[in-house]
Amino acid sequence: MDYSAIIKKAWEGYDASKIIKNIEDISAMVSTNQVFRITFDDDDIVIAKFSYFGKYEYFKEDHRIIHSLSNNLLYPFENLLTKSLLKNNRVYIYHHKQGGIDAWVVFYNPTRILDRMPRKLDEHHIVKLGQQIGKFHKACSRIKNVLPKSSKTLRTDIYALLHQLDTDEKKFGTAMQADFLKFHCEAFLRNRSKYNMKTFEILPVFIDWNIGNFSVDANLNLYSRWDYDWFRMSYRILDFYFLSRVVSAAGDKTVFSYLIDTMNEEGFILFLKEYHKINPLTANEIRFLKEMYRFFILNYVIKDGKYFFNAQYAKKLQAEAFDIYLPSVDRDFNADMLLEALELN
Repeated sequence: MDYSAIIKKAWEGYDASKIIKNIEDISAMVSTNQVFRITFDDDDIVIAKFSYFGKYEYFKEDHRIIHSLSNNLLYPFENLLTKSLLKNNRVYIYHHKQGGIDAWVVFYNPTRILDRMPRKLDEHHIVKLGQQIGKFHKACSRIKNVLPKSSKTLRTDIYALLHQLDTDEKKFGTAMQADFLKFHCEAFLRNRSKYNMKTFEILPVFIDWNIGNFSVDANLNLYSRWDYDWFRMSYRILDFYFLSRVVSAAGDKTVFSYLIDTMNEEGFILFLKEYHKINPLTANEIRFLKEMYRFFILNYVIKDGKYFFNAQYAKKLQAEAFDIYLPSVDRDFNADMLLEALELN
């Protein structure tokens, strides 16, 4: 795929009078999405995200929600989110369909980055992160009613996976593996009814809170946030699994796995305590954390893994999903430990 040619066409549709001098690939090389730094002949710089993962309609919908969110967030988060470039007062997204290629490009202002939290957090980092995420979720909650509507739900994603399993189960492995996935999809849908889900708020969640996706100021306050690959409108606790990995004893790793164990570590308990002081959690939300983990593995690792992750990671993570991740859901997560720490029942 000729990324540069498509990006040039995308920019011509935005502002043909501004001439591109250089296009540099700055992708993290973990996902199939490509990120480029564009330098113009006047030395201005913008960032381009090139994607063919998921559906164009969802990508467009997500970015319009994010634009509304970034425009409506109040102090101290009014400048937190990376801004997409607008044309005619709407997020500009170029949709490229030609020769079997279906891809899209969005442009961002360069993100201002201050400090990165260390790959392995100390206690004071975890305390501050719990407080900051609690405040950020509260800020998002205050403006949720003015954001554009989202068509994605957890159920629609699980139903989509079940449909794929029914129509072409061989692409997921053996018949036994397909049945195993169906069991976990049905368990997720069934277990949703055990909890009073109507009391769970629907908020903007970014899910992937890896250390490399946000920066903080000198006082460890959230300063900037980028990477919207897994953004959606959903329950706030969908953010918590990745945050448990950030505050884990192992810390941020270059070669990674998605183990459930981090949600029962002391670091995550400390994080939850600090979050809970700022933005109180309910007992049902804590109990539902294991279902959020189950959904994450089914949707982002199994259903979309081979489209999102590069081939090496997709193969590794999907094999581990069958052998380690999904078998651990009902066996290894201890909600009672978290409930006791938060004094919830």
